[in-house]
Amino acid sequence: MAVETAGAGLEQRWRDILSVHARTMNEIDRVLHPHGLGASDFEVLDILVTESPQEGDQCRVQNLVGRVHLSQSALSRLIGRLEKDGLVERSVCVEDRRGVWVTLTRKGRALHAEVLPLQRDALARMLGD
Repeated sequence: MAVETAGAGLEQRWRDILSVHARTMNEIDRVLHPHGLGASDFEVLDILVTESPQEGDQCRVQNLVGRVHLSQSALSRLIGRLEKDGLVERSVCVEDRRGVWVTLTRKGRALHAEVLPLQRDALARMLGD
């Protein structure tokens, strides 16, 4: 009986985490939608700003894979959409032709700066005490 109770408690905690995550992602999607972004789009831009603080800095796509909650193929499609929208640029790594660099454009940096307060406010509303 104790094993079932402990398992049920873990399962409920897991469901609670998933529920908070889903509600928070939905709220971020809602506030960013008027700016043409979703929560995952913002997450990639936010990581790129952190990884590439100076204009023109590059980040390898491989460095993003473990930091976003997307498969490698989904991340690749997302980066393709961001590139199409002029928010990032991709280039092949000359040292390792399998590698791909991503660079945040001025437009991408500006949009990130514009929507950062919206995303942080959504986090505060959803996760604040």
